[in-house]
Amino acid sequence: MNASRVAVIADSTCYLPAGWAAEWGIQIVPVQVIVAGQPHDETEDAQAQRVAEALAAWQPVTTSRPSPARFLQAYAAAMETGATELVVATLSASMSATYESATLAAKEVDVPVRVVDSRTIAMGLGFAVMSGARAARAGADADHVARAVEERAAAASVFFYVDTLEYLRRGGRVSSARAVVGHALKVKPLLRVVDGHVVPLEQVRTAGRALARLADLAVEAAGDDEVEIAVQHLGSPDRAATLAASLRTRLPGMNVVECAVGGVVGAHVGPGMVAAIVAPVLPSSGPPTMPGDDG
Repeated sequence: MNASRVAVIADSTCYLPAGWAAEWGIQIVPVQVIVAGQPHDETEDAQAQRVAEALAAWQPVTTSRPSPARFLQAYAAAMETGATELVVATLSASMSATYESATLAAKEVDVPVRVVDSRTIAMGLGFAVMSGARAARAGADADHVARAVEERAAAASVFFYVDTLEYLRRGGRVSSARAVVGHALKVKPLLRVVDGHVVPLEQVRTAGRALARLADLAVEAAGDDEVEIAVQHLGSPDRAATLAASLRTRLPGMNVVECAVGGVVGAHVGPGMVAAIVAPVLPSSGPPTMPGDDG
């Protein structure tokens, strides 16, 4: 009897750096962003810039989960390559119905499918997906691959800075009252993801101070552990580069990658967002994926 072969599938909000998904055989199912009535797959090259421009111009931007049919296409493609088990990782089910679409599609195929609600997003999900891919390549079964994803996602810390709470208010992620107060005081909000939800962390007065606090928070989250770190942004490569440089200095030897987020997250946080994601390297994580930068 042949050993099982596990394929790893994720939605596009994992925002892996360029080349990682292809290198590790991870299939990406695109979430959609809708700009002024026009839908775009988040995997399209220009969608993040289009979203940033639309938000700056106060054009309507919304998001839409992948349909179950999009997941079915990914499942079928994985099975065609010989996969006998599938592990699917999605952004937090509290943020999107993507998990529901993946679960519905799983009922339509004849191989076992484990759908994991990561309870996180961006490279909090991305590092978890990479742990699953490494476990799958090492020959682990679907249960072990799914556990690697779940454990790495749960261990990750996701901190981010936004220029304004207005976009999060529009999407129902923070209260209108909090957004109004924040705007009136001209503060720069810092937030984090906790158990699948965006929660306020603290407020500072300037963007420079916000980046310094992000660095502090990332260093505190890393502690004395071996970690991987992602610095992500929407339309703010200079800010991201400044933060990444600070973290490389303060956490020498740790893997720090820089990469943009896509339009789906961008639609909810607005242009200017910078995030720091810290993911401890667990026994199930395997070694860091690629040292150095990816942009």
